[in-house]
Amino acid sequence: MKFETKAIHIGEEPNLEEGGTGDVVIPIHLSSTFARKEVEKPTRGYEYSRTGNPTRDALEKRLAALEDAQFGLAFSSGMAAETVLALTLLNSGDHVVAFDDLYAGTRRLFDILNRNFKVEFTYVDARYLENVETAIKPNTKLIWLETPTNPLMKLCDIRAISEIAKEKGILVVVDNTFATPYFQKPLKLGADIVVHSTTKFINGHSDSVGGAIMLSNEEIYAKLKFNQNAIGAILSPFDSYLVLRGIKTLAIRMEKHNDNAMKIATYLESHSRVKKVNYPGLKSHPQYELARKQMSGFSGVLSFEIDGGIREVKRFLENLKIFSIAESLGGVESLIEHPATMTHAYLSKDEREKIGITDSLIRVSVGLENVDDLIEDLDNAFKHAF
Repeated sequence: MKFETKAIHIGEEPNLEEGGTGDVVIPIHLSSTFARKEVEKPTRGYEYSRTGNPTRDALEKRLAALEDAQFGLAFSSGMAAETVLALTLLNSGDHVVAFDDLYAGTRRLFDILNRNFKVEFTYVDARYLENVETAIKPNTKLIWLETPTNPLMKLCDIRAISEIAKEKGILVVVDNTFATPYFQKPLKLGADIVVHSTTKFINGHSDSVGGAIMLSNEEIYAKLKFNQNAIGAILSPFDSYLVLRGIKTLAIRMEKHNDNAMKIATYLESHSRVKKVNYPGLKSHPQYELARKQMSGFSGVLSFEIDGGIREVKRFLENLKIFSIAESLGGVESLIEHPATMTHAYLSKDEREKIGITDSLIRVSVGLENVDDLIEDLDNAFKHAF
């Protein structure tokens, strides 16, 4: 099956056997527990919804298919997925090499692991392969990447980094939230594990918080599955249904997100009040060629620096009518936010500026509205800001 077909059918194949109901859409299995005829034999493998639930199982099967993975796991949030992954793969004294421009929630989790469990982290600008290679130590267990990164849209060469990691027996984890499996396949490029916030593009409608892990290593999957049950941060049946429904339009949504974002990035790049635009689809992006090489599209998130200070930023944001000032991204509606005071406020000013997150930086999640309306909204906000 091609991507669009898998996104609609995998996990929701109608049961046409005797006794089956032929549901085209899988029911929301709300039961917390499952009865059995025999004491030692669960009915169809189900015993308790934390351990396994038919609706969540359908979603996990589809998530795996989208990333061309053998296994998928769904969690109550992207951070829950990352926490279970870290607790499964890391021990006290281990070392992790991580991209310096990570989602601030990931950095916060890593700080907890460092402080409470003595896991060491080295943050590097992974755009440059030599930085990753130099940072590797004898006790390095993971290389943790985002590409494109949040919020500066930096890229790293997944294939090249994975080749280095494999030579040294190190696992590579890629947060593929921004690109989605529609535009980028980290496992095919050599990565070992993919994580997602399904809250974002995968669900796509800003009405469900969730996370996912996809991989093809059976041994690691068994450990993750055990800990998913033991820790209990699972996605609810209703949220699983919402994500299953959202995924069905992922391909067509991503095409429109990409198209709108490209037009807005081009508009911003030519605006006199914009100093810089970060979008991998622009030829001016320093890693444009890498984006074309490892991605089939550039997705719907971009960031830009306004030619002004915090005063102009606030005026600009607060005069938008169609864009909503809100955290998160990947929904059908356009969102906009100020990383320094919102999503990345956890980082100190020095940490933010070292990475490149200035007070004049604005992040945009481009939705599916008419792009002319969006550009007109931005234009009006610029006029008010200046």
